[in-house]
Amino acid sequence: DSAALHGLVAAMVAAGGQGLRLMRDPTRGGLAATMNEIAQQSNLGFRLQEDAIPVKPAVAAACELLGLDPLHVANEGKLVAVVAPEQADAVLAAMQAHPLGRDAAQIGEAVADDHRFVQMATSFGGGRIVDWLSGEQLPRIC
Repeated sequence: DSAALHGLVAAMVAAGGQGLRLMRDPTRGGLAATMNEIAQQSNLGFRLQEDAIPVKPAVAAACELLGLDPLHVANEGKLVAVVAPEQADAVLAAMQAHPLGRDAAQIGEAVADDHRFVQMATSFGGGRIVDWLSGEQLPRIC
């Protein structure tokens, strides 16, 4: 799906001011590619919490059935924001108050990392690297 996010973004800017560092559209390559792009361009690493990532049950079920990782699925009408820690609660509250951001969640944190890895604490208590998709992506159908 797609959505016009200008109203949501305006609410985020009003709440976060200078604490709003960047926003990205995770359409191509999903959350995994978006976070890896941000890590490479910012010279930071990221630590994500798998349980905090809002994946709808129907999406999780379809991905399970098709053998896909939902982190690599194109995600239109959404955004990823990096926000200074001192403004994160205000921006998250503004997002959740908007109809297009009601499922918004804080999913991790930026960390100093010379290797610029995106790591994730899994639901099972382990960890894994969230890497770029290897191989070919599924064709995008619109």
